[in-house]
Amino acid sequence: MEQWSENTYYQYFCGELNFVPAAPCEASELVHFRKRIGESGMELILKESIRINGEDGREEHVSVDSTVQEKNITYPNDAKLHRKIISKCRPISKRHHLKQRQSYTFTLKKLGIDQRFRNHPKNKGKARKADKKIKTIAGRMVRELERNLPAGSYAEQIALFKRVLGRTRADKNKVYSLYEPDVCCISKGKEHKKYEFGNKVSIVYTQNTGVIVGARGFRNEYDGHTLEPALHQHGYLTGKRAKSATVDRGYRGKKKIGETEISIPKPFINKSLSKYKQKKLRNGFKRRAAIEPVIGHLKSDYRLGRNFYKGIFGDNINSILAAAAFNFKRMYSKYKKAHFGFFYNWLRNLVMAVSELSGKNNISITPKYEIPKLKWAF
Repeated sequence: MEQWSENTYYQYFCGELNFVPAAPCEASELVHFRKRIGESGMELILKESIRINGEDGREEHVSVDSTVQEKNITYPNDAKLHRKIISKCRPISKRHHLKQRQSYTFTLKKLGIDQRFRNHPKNKGKARKADKKIKTIAGRMVRELERNLPAGSYAEQIALFKRVLGRTRADKNKVYSLYEPDVCCISKGKEHKKYEFGNKVSIVYTQNTGVIVGARGFRNEYDGHTLEPALHQHGYLTGKRAKSATVDRGYRGKKKIGETEISIPKPFINKSLSKYKQKKLRNGFKRRAAIEPVIGHLKSDYRLGRNFYKGIFGDNINSILAAAAFNFKRMYSKYKKAHFGFFYNWLRNLVMAVSELSGKNNISITPKYEIPKLKWAF
């Protein structure tokens, strides 16, 4: 909304005749719209983006890969979560006029000083003791709230606080953010980024034409378990099931799903396959790598790299909208090239016709796009 109120070009292409230095609606209306149409409505938008790509979106051979969609949270830290629990307990006590034994304002300030420079060898012990003390204070305030509040009040919030305070190093399904408790810690084996905090997204991409025909959000399942739901969504969006799906070795264990043959890269040790079939499979494995830069573009250009929407619903719709934007942009670029090529040839023919009339034949323009020449009647 802020961008719209500042950008003249944005307003012009949205249909405005005059510049209006104000937002067209409240930003929250977009949130209500997303919730109203739901995930099924977002899938209809993706379905339309596939439809306008014509036959390119109906290819029978697809590539499937998964990636991590990171959530917009700070880097998880136990001491930080304990401080947030304390900061959330205070307003609840004030709202219900509950008397606290201690506010811990000055204590927390001193402990914050002790936590600084924890990487220095002399300060490690002091910082550890400060972390432990902050956790103790957070637990004390949560128990105090639980005793003084009416039964059933803030039950979910207090249960979340207890879950954070009671977790151990070996626990699974940890809480990494108080306002996004469903965030998963996912390790994809990247050297530059060992852990990513968000959810897993499966992308289905036509192998030769380059259209995204499926985008589905998951939590942190094994890649092989995400394949069947992803192909089911592809069948719903395109109206036909894929004949073959090429995947990487992270999908081991699946050879066929319904009518779809699953191809996983492997050495051809046995000679049961013909040379033609081996070559065809190898080409498919090489072509599967084309999905990797597409995922990179989705993250850098189409907002898949950082998800600002709330909850699991937000995780699912953000991936679908990123895929739809990619498809719409692909078709827009295709139209743009076609129209530019048409205009270029028209201009070339005009210049050549004028040069012939004036007797100057030394003008040469190399065509960039091969489009049928226009006929001129001079």
